[in-house]
Amino acid sequence: MSKICQISGKTANNGNQVSHSNIKTKKVQNVNLHKKRIWSSKKNSWIKIKVSSKIIKSLHKIKL
Repeated sequence: MSKICQISGKTANNGNQVSHSNIKTKKVQNVNLHKKRIWSSKKNSWIKIKVSSKIIKSLHKIKL
């Protein structure tokens, strides 16, 4: 499975790593993903999803 948040759809971001001498090299900023087990009231069972840490903070507001 790829590095994508299953709720928000966040993916990796491209950027530059800048050294002290201002030499720029490409780098990838990945999403901070965690495996989370949440209760689904529609299925009446636990489901496992990969979500970002920002979504975990607001997970109680989201109804699945």
